[in-house]
Amino acid sequence: MRRSRILLSSVVTAILAVGLSLHVMSPASAATASATFTKVSDWGSGYTGEYTITNTGASAMTSWTVVFDLPAGTSIGSSWNAVRSSAGQRYTFRNESWNGTVAPGRSVSFGFTGSGSGSPTGCTLDGASCAGGTNPSTPPSSSGPSPSTSSPTGTTPVARNGLLRVCGRQLCNARGKAVQLRGMSSHGLQWYSNCLADSSLNVLANEWNADVLRISMYIQEGGYETDPVGFTNRVHALIEEATERGLYAIVDWHMLEPGDPNHNLARARTFFTEIASRHRAKNNVIYEVANEPSGVHWNTIKSYADQIIPVIRAQDPDGVVLVGTEDWSSLGASGDGQGVQRILANPVSAGNVMYTFHFYAASHDDWHLNTVRDAIAQLPVFVTEFGTQEYTGDGPNNFARAQQYLDLFAQNKVSWVNWNYSDDERTGAVFTQGTCAAGQFGGTNRLKEAGVWVRERIRTPDDF
Repeated sequence: MRRSRILLSSVVTAILAVGLSLHVMSPASAATASATFTKVSDWGSGYTGEYTITNTGASAMTSWTVVFDLPAGTSIGSSWNAVRSSAGQRYTFRNESWNGTVAPGRSVSFGFTGSGSGSPTGCTLDGASCAGGTNPSTPPSSSGPSPSTSSPTGTTPVARNGLLRVCGRQLCNARGKAVQLRGMSSHGLQWYSNCLADSSLNVLANEWNADVLRISMYIQEGGYETDPVGFTNRVHALIEEATERGLYAIVDWHMLEPGDPNHNLARARTFFTEIASRHRAKNNVIYEVANEPSGVHWNTIKSYADQIIPVIRAQDPDGVVLVGTEDWSSLGASGDGQGVQRILANPVSAGNVMYTFHFYAASHDDWHLNTVRDAIAQLPVFVTEFGTQEYTGDGPNNFARAQQYLDLFAQNKVSWVNWNYSDDERTGAVFTQGTCAAGQFGGTNRLKEAGVWVRERIRTPDDF
């Protein structure tokens, strides 16, 4: 808001015993796996491509190599999450040091920008077809904890969906189904931490049927910079609270003023290293690395993201990352309106990334609505903040306009989070003043008009 080596078989052992030569399989080919290509975005003269490598075997992979050809006239510019080499039109991508181990049922991805329109052909993964095939397996790696890889079961949002990932322009669950998350954002932890008590979080999860909690930790304004350890510990605790209730948790690095995210780059490195390291074994943590950049060009925001995302990936290779956009995360709509095109021309150098959009219905009309409509046709978008009021979070509600946005998001499975789950005096806070101190969160008696409205829209059944 603005404010996996395998044991040699007995047959091979016998061959070695009589002194015959042996061709040993490399660790990278030692798993059942597939590699799927997706054009994440396409602007005619080029595109952003992504390969997703999925371990469908019973044991972990310890490395991987993807090789493919591109037709004449198409080349690769930048790439990420892999070590690239090429010979003519043949390109080879090998894992980085931190994303070679792929546990059973898990995926990793790498991406690149292509100049020209030609798509990859003749793809192989560790020498076998990228479509997948049965290879020997390697023992699990002991390099660190991995999230649970069992098939999602249960009734909570996380139990039903498991580890999320970005597939094309959609947010998808562990089965590859596009999903829409709906939930609430906290207000600043320095002001309204008491609104995130056990009782209120139980109401959010069990009565409101929310899917996601956005944990908004301000950096300035009496936030993180005043007590890094204290605020980091509060975020740790809230992630655990969300996990206990089966909710996804967005860790919101709530930078607001100054608007250049690079101002807090060193702080962000420290914070996200700690958060990702502590919670990398979980499958419900989403990282929002810049709340509302302002007064800076997209290239500046991208530079920040390209430095922070590797910090997260070094600890948690699989978590979804949300990147703020120009002009208070309006995708440039609150500026010159060219934000979407600038992202398409120069996307973040990482995979499993989505771009954020914020709107306030009483202030943001057709221009903002059409901007996000254009964006979701070409980019993976997550609405991490919206209100039915003015951009200040106050003033009259425009429910009709807000519903237009939510209808668009429902049609396209765009996830959204409402601002905010507190008893702030503004009309955008869902509870009436004094509710958090009283601890009376259930039902609708203590809800403002906007609270009743958004509660009903979160409570409608999910299509998971």
